[in-house]
Amino acid sequence: MKRVKVGGLQLPAIAVGCMGLSGIEKKAQEQFLDSAVNAGLNFFDHADIYGKGECESAFGAALSALRIPRESVILQSKCGIISGKMYDFSKKHILEAVEGSLRRLRTDYLDLLLLHRPDPLFEAEEVAEAFDLLESQGKVRAFGVSNMNPYQIEVLKSAVRQPIVADQLQFSPAHAGMISCGMEVNMTTEGGVCRDGFILDYCRLKGIAIQAWSPFRYGFFEGVFLSDPKFAKLNEVLKAIGDKYSVDKAAIVAAWILRLPGKMQVITGTTKVDHLLSIAKGGDVRLTREEWYEIYLAAGNLLP
Repeated sequence: MKRVKVGGLQLPAIAVGCMGLSGIEKKAQEQFLDSAVNAGLNFFDHADIYGKGECESAFGAALSALRIPRESVILQSKCGIISGKMYDFSKKHILEAVEGSLRRLRTDYLDLLLLHRPDPLFEAEEVAEAFDLLESQGKVRAFGVSNMNPYQIEVLKSAVRQPIVADQLQFSPAHAGMISCGMEVNMTTEGGVCRDGFILDYCRLKGIAIQAWSPFRYGFFEGVFLSDPKFAKLNEVLKAIGDKYSVDKAAIVAAWILRLPGKMQVITGTTKVDHLLSIAKGGDVRLTREEWYEIYLAAGNLLP
């Protein structure tokens, strides 16, 4: 399994997303967690809003029931979204959110904390105070962001002294604006519109890991492109390349994302053990340049 250095930690390139964990039975939760850890997939991504906190609670209970040592897993959570109401990066909210996550996860510390979706009202100095306190108390070991552009990160860094080690962003062959805006520079095409401030290049320059969420979706939760007839060509190419490497289409998507230079990770979203293990095989596949471009074009992207 390919590994990525993030915040001083050597993390699996495939991260186990826990957004759907509360939607399966308790026994299945334990089996899922146990199977992931045994497969070397010990990096788990959470957020305080997933299942209104129930996903973190389910994970904490499963970890305890399985008697898995805390030091054998790497836990990441996110905070800042108050669902349907607002985003909140105030010192008070960050501190309270972390306490809630620690309690639900049944742990004394988070390996990584990400700020979830930018709060236009955030004060960098206030965030810095929260980060300093959490670090000094040993409750958070590294910090990052989610869905932020370069200038938002720079504003944050104007006061925050800890490195920003990760940015979690939606990314897939069918949601590849981070690439197309660079490929179609100085063109009037749709793909040439930069909607993220050239975050891909920024993160590569700054050594920030990009964690790709919804790697198998298109649009904003519009659907999964795997086996979708609207993406017939893409599925055909993914299958052909997958057959070559003896892995399934999902593994090839993961390999496509991880083929990019810089620090790239894939956040899975499945709660099915077989599917998780299939995706993980993509961490051992290195696509050729020709294969990478073939997938890019098959997804409907333009090669000027």
